[in-house]
Amino acid sequence: MNGDHLAVWGDPISHSKSPALHAAAYRVLGLDWEYGRQQVAEKEFLGALGELDGRWRGLSLTMPLKEAAFRAAASRDAHAELTGAVNTLLLGDHLAGYNTDVGGIIDALAEAGVQGVRSVRILGAGATAASALVAVADIGATVVDVRARRPERSAGLVDLGNRIGVAVEAHALDALPSPVDLTIATLPSGTALPAEVVAPLAAQGGALFDAAYAPWPSALARVWGDAPVISGLGMLLHQAVRQIRIFRHGDPTIELPDEAAVVAAMRAAL
Repeated sequence: MNGDHLAVWGDPISHSKSPALHAAAYRVLGLDWEYGRQQVAEKEFLGALGELDGRWRGLSLTMPLKEAAFRAAASRDAHAELTGAVNTLLLGDHLAGYNTDVGGIIDALAEAGVQGVRSVRILGAGATAASALVAVADIGATVVDVRARRPERSAGLVDLGNRIGVAVEAHALDALPSPVDLTIATLPSGTALPAEVVAPLAAQGGALFDAAYAPWPSALARVWGDAPVISGLGMLLHQAVRQIRIFRHGDPTIELPDEAAVVAAMRAAL
């Protein structure tokens, strides 16, 4: 692997905390790498990717580029293959794609003490919802209720559930909910659902893990009630740790040198 240039791409991107997280990690690791951010629309992705030269080591991808990055990758890790989403590209002669969102969700939930989950509700049906489904299956969920404005968009998640042994049902956001242990919101930042939709979801939703973190508290977190509420910052932190492992070692499972100190510096940068 060559190159010392990295960046996060997405649209929008100005809110991203990834540059601060990565810069903090690189300082601890003694790496003279440059990590920036760039607004790239989905239709611009392939053109922008083709303009990168040998100075570039890797990219982090956020909305709406994860599916485009999946299609562009020459190889993909298991989580990327399952979800159809790539949020990390390792550049070079071979364009390798990874999904570190799954591991980031697992690590964030563990850090918050969420365990023994059997039933889950996922709000949203996009790339992050697919990562959330794979993550909760990994920690023991067997039943998942997916809620979306257009339930037909959840067909891919129903199919994914069949492949990983999870019973997935798709409903509209305002359908009458049943009780679940955990709700994972994967809606775009700033989404505010009507009060008549949120009230029954909160009453029957268990703990809330909201992938959104800007602004925080999210509109959903502000009205969730007395159940535990977990910010998406934990996911952001832990998926970034796995990204840096990839950029450093080419493998998301190989820990960084003095990783505890790296994580502490990254957490302080949030």
